Amino acid sequence: MYNKINIATIVFLLVIAGCKESWLEPDPLSFFEPGNTFTTPEGLQAALTTCERNMRYCWYGDGAPIITELLFSEVAVEGTTDKTGPAQDLNKLITPTANLNSADANKIGWFWYEGYKGIKYANTVISRVGTIAGLNEEVRDDMLGQAYFHRAWKYYHLCFQFSDIPYISKEITTPKLDFKSTRFEVILDQMIKDLEFSVEHVAAVKDAGHVTKGACQHLLAKLYLATGQFDKAIAMASNVIDGGTYSLMTDRFGADKSNAARNVVWDLHRPANKSVIANKEMIFNVISREDLENSRLSTELMRQAVPFYLCSNANKIYTPTGKTGLSNKLAAEEDLRKLYGRGIGRARNTWYHTHTIWDDEEDLRHIPGNWMTMGELVYNNPDLKKANDPYYGKPLQLRDQTGKVLTSDSIRNWYDWPHYKVYIEDPKKDASESYNGGASDMYVYRLAETYLIRAEAHFWKGDLGHAANDLNAVRTRAGAAPYVAGDIHIGTILDERARELYWEEFRHVEMVRISYLLALTGKPDENGKTYSLDNLSQENYWYNRIMGKTEFYNKGAKTVHGDEYTMSPFHILWPIPQGAIDSNSRGRINQNYGYDGYDLNVAPFENIEDAVAAQ
Repeated sequence: MYNKINIATIVFLLVIAGCKESWLEPDPLSFFEPGNTFTTPEGLQAALTTCERNMRYCWYGDGAPIITELLFSEVAVEGTTDKTGPAQDLNKLITPTANLNSADANKIGWFWYEGYKGIKYANTVISRVGTIAGLNEEVRDDMLGQAYFHRAWKYYHLCFQFSDIPYISKEITTPKLDFKSTRFEVILDQMIKDLEFSVEHVAAVKDAGHVTKGACQHLLAKLYLATGQFDKAIAMASNVIDGGTYSLMTDRFGADKSNAARNVVWDLHRPANKSVIANKEMIFNVISREDLENSRLSTELMRQAVPFYLCSNANKIYTPTGKTGLSNKLAAEEDLRKLYGRGIGRARNTWYHTHTIWDDEEDLRHIPGNWMTMGELVYNNPDLKKANDPYYGKPLQLRDQTGKVLTSDSIRNWYDWPHYKVYIEDPKKDASESYNGGASDMYVYRLAETYLIRAEAHFWKGDLGHAANDLNAVRTRAGAAPYVAGDIHIGTILDERARELYWEEFRHVEMVRISYLLALTGKPDENGKTYSLDNLSQENYWYNRIMGKTEFYNKGAKTVHGDEYTMSPFHILWPIPQGAIDSNSRGRINQNYGYDGYDLNVAPFENIEDAVAAQ
């Protein structure tokens, strides 16, 4: 930090110093420098804590990065319809030189830069943990295993977001401008080797928020799955499922246990329940609590995921009598903000996510109370009551008797949402009482996904009976009817992931991984279509599924601002930010197909030894 000191002050200081130079010598209270800081177990633990901190930002704040992952999938679209810039017209706006790191645009660039920050923090531990004299071997291997986990977690996502990228195996201590891309399959294979060490050495039981053996096993199962090692994926997932540490929550528990109007699905997603000892389903969480003042992060979930139904500008929801139907005033008798949040409709759920996938009316994840429909809200504008309007206190209607739509923005203002997932009370709400969604621990991994990983591995092997069994463990816990083997295809598995893992999984990453596996194995998708690795950016399952399941892209849908929703097959992979390529002036970070700069690509490293030697 630089203080502005005027010339007169400088002259005065020189005079009183008696022309001595000693007063210019720094006398710091301490040195926060890697050579000093990372020479003790406490210093390295601080680096691991930084890894955990870096990870948790994915789920929190205005325009949380996970929203971008949802928008590049079939479950949601960008609902900010009143301006150009948000990720809607992808053909126009998703370029290497575009704004790729903003809550008002997207967080593609955030994933790139924060991904490599996380790798840097992990590599600091990996490079230094063996240099600490007297460090207990068990503690050393545990810390190394945790660092391997954090690095693998970052690379897993980066590889399926950006494909071939630089592999950095160690702490970089000098300026380096000659990075080169490495084949993503090579990186994934190395992450598997690292995690195989982790599962042997990381402790099984730790406080919430710290990496455990179960977290390492879960991620390793995903990596085995991603690389086509299906038997190993099944075995590793089974270690988690059958190991005795974890179990699906099937009985009521936690803060609202005595509330008969609620159910176990509601319990699973209460902030107070996510990390309690009674929750045997939680494998790994990131931590944010209302009482942790210095590290509290707000989820903002009730702002990001809930419709903009309390819009105060021209895009209002009207009664069939043509009057403004809703109010965000404190005077409203029915304060919808407090009950459901003051949404802005940024992560706008698709019809696929709100209706198509729900195949059982008894599914607890989609019943009234857990799932909200706009028809459950009521017209609450006090002016309606004053005018004796017959619709005051009555359920909202999308159309009047003539069929006229009663809002000028049905994209942003009108859709259903999973209340049980996004409702997080906000005791530290601001003076405007926006009820955006407060602090809460968030799931990174829980056992429900482990079952779905194993189900998918069985599917790839053609064992549809065992795949159905694992899907049914998740479905029947939610009260849904079980599947039989004949029901199972890759779309069935993605549907179940969408039901269970909304705002938990990185949806785009998992869809890209599955698209890669369809091309790798040659198996047909649910529509009988096959794919090839040779032209995956031109023809892929990710694009075809989004086109087939959603009602926005390439169908003429436009926002009230006039922007059209467009998408191309090459958007399966994101553009490498041009700034990262340009700043690497002595090397070449390759660009992905479809984006400017692709023609300048060079052959990437094809093995890990060459990638490491270049560092």
